[in-house]
Amino acid sequence: MADSYDLIVIGGGPGGYTAAIRAAQLGLKVACVEKRPNKALGGTCLNVGCIPSKALLDSSEMYEATLHKAARHGIKVGSVALDLDTMLKRKDKVVSELTGGVGFLFKKYGVTPLFGSGKLLKGNKVEVTAADGAKTTLDAKNVLLATGSESTELPFMKFDGTRIVSSTEALTFDTVPKHLIIVGGGYIGLELGSVWKRLGAKVTVLEFLPRILAICDGEIAAEVHKLLVKQGFEIHVDTKVTGAQVAGDTVTVKAQSKDGKELSFTGDRVLVAVGRRPYTAGLGLDEAGVKYDPKSGRIEVNEHFRTNVPGVYAIGDLIAGPMLAHKASEEGVVCVEQLAGMKPHVNYDAIPSVIYIWPEVSSVGLTEEQLKEKGVEYRVGKFKFSATGRAKAMDEQDGFVKVLADAKTDRVLGVHILGPRASDLIAECVTIMEYKGSAEDIARCTHSHPTLSEAVGEAARMAWAGKPLNS
Repeated sequence: MADSYDLIVIGGGPGGYTAAIRAAQLGLKVACVEKRPNKALGGTCLNVGCIPSKALLDSSEMYEATLHKAARHGIKVGSVALDLDTMLKRKDKVVSELTGGVGFLFKKYGVTPLFGSGKLLKGNKVEVTAADGAKTTLDAKNVLLATGSESTELPFMKFDGTRIVSSTEALTFDTVPKHLIIVGGGYIGLELGSVWKRLGAKVTVLEFLPRILAICDGEIAAEVHKLLVKQGFEIHVDTKVTGAQVAGDTVTVKAQSKDGKELSFTGDRVLVAVGRRPYTAGLGLDEAGVKYDPKSGRIEVNEHFRTNVPGVYAIGDLIAGPMLAHKASEEGVVCVEQLAGMKPHVNYDAIPSVIYIWPEVSSVGLTEEQLKEKGVEYRVGKFKFSATGRAKAMDEQDGFVKVLADAKTDRVLGVHILGPRASDLIAECVTIMEYKGSAEDIARCTHSHPTLSEAVGEAARMAWAGKPLNS
């Protein structure tokens, strides 16, 4: 007789493992299937995504600061050398500690980890194929699909794992590229480009659209473009990549400009970062009858994450919405809490996003372009970090905070931050938006002095009252 569970989660990433833990906390018998060959939980995010990239971003930021900023603070360091091997080992250690932490939590709360490939069968059964080919069939009252996403490959520029790579391989280069060519001007390409640029690489970004960071507020994206060029990035927008040719240790990328001019770029590494798509290979969607969009790969679900097949649910990158780890985690928690009879929800209007370049970019809510498209009357409040004491003391004066508020009600509709530690500053704004708060609410909160958060308060004050106090 097959083992039986209240819930089987297929996928041990941020959405899947979080859902499994929460379900176990609520008293359900839970198993989580993970196919990663090294039996590491945490999915793409912990293993080859969010966490290792942030470890390298922080290390490379420290290296660059030592080279170019320490002297301004009266710190003389003499000769500075890069030990890339140690930097990569530190990154791996961070990953190992966090993936091990997920395993500890599974043990703590009684989640059964099952290592192998999970396949959905009819009748709420799951087949798990281990690395040695052994198959086990499990019964479940409910199955949650949480297999995440994978890098999108261009048909005319196939990954080879060495010269033409995805973000996964770009985290493990054993030498600093002489010239890294990045296809795609989104957050993944710019973050990894920042790492290798700081460590000494020439970095060229090729973007098909008229601007980088197409999902960002336009004013923020334009300022980021300027700052990256100032840092040494070479950026080409309105540029259509048409192919690539590998010759020994070099890669030549062919492209066309907006006016049809043929372009050529030669480097030693090419990172293709044009987006991600749901990872459903071998999941058994067709056999089980689960509906999905054949073009995008997204699984169709209702507001309770239910697919068309009773007892089968899906979350995270497999369904509509931004492909963000924290979005998947929230969906996982809400999904299993609903299974347990609770009535939570995910507020998709208040999901923040962060881009970990420097200065950082963070946002929540609508952009100016979206508000104009919807015909919403709004007010804008902006405040530069250069007008805050803390930013000056930190020697980090680039960027600004932008608050968008409804012109009639003052309700906060969106907040966009470009500046130091924007990733942390956005949380206050998310909280205000979650509770349908106003720009005045932010402005009247007391912000410690001197802190970077004062820029948020001042931008909100401008949106509400028309003028900040310190500008």
